[in-house]
Amino acid sequence: MLYTLYETQRSLMEPFAELAQATAKFFSNPGTPFGQTQLAHRVSAAYELMYRLGKDYEKPEFGIRTVPVDGVEVAIHERVELDKPFCELRRFKRFTDDPATLTKLKDQPVVLVVAPLSGHYATLLRDTVRTMLGGHKVYITDWKNARMVPLEEGEFHLDDYINYVQEFIRRLQATYGNCHVVSVCQPTVPVLAAVSLMASRGETTPLTMTMMGGPIDARRSPTEVNNLATQRSFEWFENNVIYPVPSKFPGAGRQVYPGFLQHTGFIAMNPDRHATSHYDYFKNLVKGDDASAEAHRKFYDEYNAVLDMDAHYYLETIRTVFQDFSLVHGTWDVRSPDGQIERVRPQDIRNTRLMTVEGELDDISGSGQTQAAQDLCSGIPAQDKTHLEVKGAGHYGIFSGRRWREIVYPQVRDFILEGNKALNKQRALALASGPQRAAA
Repeated sequence: MLYTLYETQRSLMEPFAELAQATAKFFSNPGTPFGQTQLAHRVSAAYELMYRLGKDYEKPEFGIRTVPVDGVEVAIHERVELDKPFCELRRFKRFTDDPATLTKLKDQPVVLVVAPLSGHYATLLRDTVRTMLGGHKVYITDWKNARMVPLEEGEFHLDDYINYVQEFIRRLQATYGNCHVVSVCQPTVPVLAAVSLMASRGETTPLTMTMMGGPIDARRSPTEVNNLATQRSFEWFENNVIYPVPSKFPGAGRQVYPGFLQHTGFIAMNPDRHATSHYDYFKNLVKGDDASAEAHRKFYDEYNAVLDMDAHYYLETIRTVFQDFSLVHGTWDVRSPDGQIERVRPQDIRNTRLMTVEGELDDISGSGQTQAAQDLCSGIPAQDKTHLEVKGAGHYGIFSGRRWREIVYPQVRDFILEGNKALNKQRALALASGPQRAAA
């Protein structure tokens, strides 16, 4: 009922939001009778703010058209490589007419970026992708809004998330012979589970895993997000945040954790900061600071765009990651696509290098939560594991913005390159030892 009421209210507000936008444009038009007076600026700014607060925010596009590779602008073609009911494996293919640059592109490592399924769209990692495209072949998990997935596609569980990741890894391995995995925030846990299960079965695992700002062990330095999950019972979440999708959407009737409730939670974490940001936006519009106003629009176009999560996946994540701590307790069992129940054993990973990244000021995944993977992956040699704490960085700063580009990415890039070098060295040794051993 709450979801239906929300959609009804939003539909009723939509014409007023459009009217506010039209009024803002009218008063900012130099051809109006009011001219470019200070009063006109203030009225226009007020209506523009009303429009921004009342509009509906659709999924943004990645919008990456070109990237520089050693000073040469390379064209980017974005396409869906694999379309699953709840996720698209999206590729950013690079094109160039420069022969030397083309040779570099072919030799660069392939990376699967596993984006969070925790409220925002994968486009939140736009800066991550854009930066990595300068030195890698990049694929990303682009999770779908559950309200757009028809009921006949079935349910989506945490186990399905893990199985999707494994399928994507195998696809890249089949195409390129190997791959690297980068997970940001929420997916660090299911990605570690996916690679652990592959290792336990004797499958080829990714050359490297880079885990950034995720709740591997949510007991360490608990944040407000962690405390909410532990202070409320599983039944509370089941009874208070799960609602059926209204009839106007393709996924009508699907039980979900609605995006608008998630967005309310995001705002509630820092209400003063958001209020100040909107007031600053109003002042920037009044004084004609177009650059600052546009930066505000870009940020909130992304921040305010949220998706619904299938209830099964969301509730299982709450229980497994934040209440039972199943990964760190060694009690996590996952159902494979063929129905087999398998225990998650990170200690079985041996041939994948591990890098963990944390922000010093992260208020979502606290200090030590991601680093916990270092202890869990006891089968990985010490020289193949590394940890980075980014001084002065919050949660978003480790995968977006200046600190990501100048501090984090160079170390992630070098870590991935070392993984490729180790593989090439192994191949060379195998070839040098003779045809029989190389074939084995």
